[in-house]
Amino acid sequence: MNRLISRREILAAGAAVSLSARHLVAEEKSVPIIDTHLHCFAGNDDRRFPYHADAPYRPPAAATPEHLLQRMREADVDYAIVVHPEPYQDDHRYLEHCLNVGKGKLKGTCLFFAHRADALPRLKELAKKSPLVAARIHAYAPERLPPFGKPELRTLWKQIVELGLAVQLHFEPRYAVGFEPLIREFKDATVLVDHLGRPFQGTPVEYDKVVKWADYPNVIMKLSAVPESTTYPHRDVRPVLKRLLKAFGPSRLMYGGGYSADATGASYRAVRVRLLESLSELRSEEQHQILGGNAQKLFRLG
Repeated sequence: MNRLISRREILAAGAAVSLSARHLVAEEKSVPIIDTHLHCFAGNDDRRFPYHADAPYRPPAAATPEHLLQRMREADVDYAIVVHPEPYQDDHRYLEHCLNVGKGKLKGTCLFFAHRADALPRLKELAKKSPLVAARIHAYAPERLPPFGKPELRTLWKQIVELGLAVQLHFEPRYAVGFEPLIREFKDATVLVDHLGRPFQGTPVEYDKVVKWADYPNVIMKLSAVPESTTYPHRDVRPVLKRLLKAFGPSRLMYGGGYSADATGASYRAVRVRLLESLSELRSEEQHQILGGNAQKLFRLG
């Protein structure tokens, strides 16, 4: 197994950190490091995998599974979850390609839309032939909201659960209330919350509701897309991380992020290092849980 983190690795990542000595000492890992949230794109030049006509954005640069696997080796990431992105809508051909190239190193999250009549059979078909771990539901853009309070959303949620997948939610905090009845009803189904629950894209009252989801034992928070204070909205995310740690505990938090088309091994590793700096009060075994242990159990990796 790879080591958790070492002083040399921290310096190589170019990160200015203030970890205590016990967190700088190289330790043998008992679990793999697992990135639970990244996107791959074929880019504009690969005509085999075109972006969907309804794509809300179209990344021009390719972020291929081959590039990802190389960066994973350089950054000591053992496994990763490829989250199917919106530019492809519910066309999963590129996700399938990525998972085939991954050869056991990669698993996936799919994206289907509750209001589409063919969503359920296509979800079942994809789950049979691909190593999926979750199905994602978006509530982000006002013009593309799920059918809150309608049977179609419950039916999709139920199908995801029956397939043994987690329900993965990407939303602005103002839409959290629409999901809560289903979280309560399907209390034995794992619910993954993307990107800290988007703390800086809602009011304090709206985000309080998201953090209160820690009261549901089936909800897991992903520490992904953790913003730096140097980028918009230029706010310190560390108090948010501390709050989520207190609410969910290390057993219900998972690391994700740092990979992109222009990522290097050093930049990919640096994201993990910055996260560890914010969680430096944790014991090594608790850090292991967040960096991979929780994902290993949930997603059956390693």
